Amino acid sequence: MVRLQKFLADAGVASRRAGEQFILEGRVAVNGQTVRLLGTKIDPDHDQVAVDGKFVRPKKLIYVALNKPVGCVCSRKDELDRPTIYELVPREWDTVQTVGRLDFNSEGLIFLTNDGQFALRLTHPRYGVRKKYLATVEGEVTPTMLQLFKRGIFHEGERLQALAARIISGTRGKSVVELELGEGRNREVRRLFESQAITVKKLQRIQIGKIRLGELKPGKWRTLNAVEIKTLISDL
Repeated sequence: MVRLQKFLADAGVASRRAGEQFILEGRVAVNGQTVRLLGTKIDPDHDQVAVDGKFVRPKKLIYVALNKPVGCVCSRKDELDRPTIYELVPREWDTVQTVGRLDFNSEGLIFLTNDGQFALRLTHPRYGVRKKYLATVEGEVTPTMLQLFKRGIFHEGERLQALAARIISGTRGKSVVELELGEGRNREVRRLFESQAITVKKLQRIQIGKIRLGELKPGKWRTLNAVEIKTLISDL
């Protein structure tokens, strides 16, 4: 059961506030009966809702996990005419949006959805959804450096911090490091290393919440199942 104004918002008819006004104005009917009471709940699978005499179909919610390749942007249109992530999913999914972003030179797991509440809960800092990255960098990374990352540093007026960090492999010429972040500030992994004069050569996001990238190939996508969606939400 969902509130009527939420159903209207989810169906793309109106915002929740506008939907409430529609109800108060007597423009909404449920199963042929005009409803004027705010807070009315309906069953989207069984109740018929109409606005101004036109039936409203519930919007099919889409939840997608995609392995973003290097060399595309997370915008629908790019002023430099670079490839976009939306060219990798079915064209009819014109209502989905990326949940957060990965920059042009980064790759890995990213979600797309047309569920605004789902996207908000995964991106808002107050929920602190954890994300794991693999960074291949130039030079040797020391345990002392990772301790600094975990304590937090200030860079360009922002506090950056890794919740966890470990060295996967390392030589004087190249190191591979796994980092786990909470807030996910803009270019946070790259900026952490930049603060130590280290250049990131490859950056891959391998996990969001409990959902892992796994064997998903670059440029390929799969839909999230009900258990995965519930897991992401229940962790918040």
